[in-house]
Amino acid sequence: MSPPVSAELKSDVDQVLEAIIYLYTESRRITKELAKRADLTGPQLTVVKLLEQIGDLSLSSLSEKIRAQNSTVTGIIDRMEREGLVTRERSKEDRRVVYIRLTPKGRELAQEIPVEPMEIFKGALEGLSAQEIRDLLRIMTKVARRVKQIVRRDVGEADAKGEREEEEEM
Repeated sequence: MSPPVSAELKSDVDQVLEAIIYLYTESRRITKELAKRADLTGPQLTVVKLLEQIGDLSLSSLSEKIRAQNSTVTGIIDRMEREGLVTRERSKEDRRVVYIRLTPKGRELAQEIPVEPMEIFKGALEGLSAQEIRDLLRIMTKVARRVKQIVRRDVGEADAKGEREEEEEM
């Protein structure tokens, strides 16, 4: 358990949380608006812009980059393939690997979309000094690690409680 936070520090913590919520909300709003204009979903927009910027990606690499499970990404790619935006191509070196590639229609659509929301944040971060970026990375990594620990602990406790309740009902 963490030590109690002073009133002065609580105000700073609240401001940090407000900034995180703002960035998250703004990212979702921008993505949703740009996706709607292009007749895409938010995840489809992200995939189109990623493939435009990076080039062909394996399904597992794409899943990793958008932080989604392979099965979720497969569903996104299935719909995009039906709409003629992407194709799947099996690797010649390793037949188990399938690459996702933009079609000409997908490339044209990607070029029509003015900016990918992450580019806005990237531009904002590039306005920081090298030391500020390193400090922010260190701090955000530490916060992310702590959030993972809390989620694992709390979800683990909730799962264990749910299992006990199910056993009691039997």
